Amino acid sequence: MVAEHPVPVVRQLRLVVEAADHEAAVAFYRDALGLPEEAAFTGDGDARVVILDAGRATLEIANPAQKRMIDEVEVGRQVAPRIRVAFEVDDARAATARLVAAGASEIAPPTRTPWQSLNSRLDAPADLQITVFEELGTPAAVDPGHDGDV
Repeated sequence: MVAEHPVPVVRQLRLVVEAADHEAAVAFYRDALGLPEEAAFTGDGDARVVILDAGRATLEIANPAQKRMIDEVEVGRQVAPRIRVAFEVDDARAATARLVAAGASEIAPPTRTPWQSLNSRLDAPADLQITVFEELGTPAAVDPGHDGDV
């Protein structure tokens, strides 16, 4: 059940990821994936952060059965860690090829899902497993409450 709030409680979801190779991770997510740079800050001791705009954010809370089902659909086997990041793109095939050329490892190629999206799975910089997905249309029958990306 969704609680009703007169005013949004949260204004932004910000996922903070530690990347040992900061420059490579920034180049991958900003330049290859195309997330615009919103801000960058430096601090003492070579502390650096770049904030990238990833558009609208959602937080999907999946139970273990749903997580297993998504892995089966997208990859054909259980591979996802506890946290996986999904990015909606206009062209999943082109984005997957571009990201592999930029250093990601393809786990599974773009695959049509039952919820009418084209999803690929990649191991990406900063030790993230990502899904790149393209919405293909309105699903005919989707689980209630599932908003379609993964």
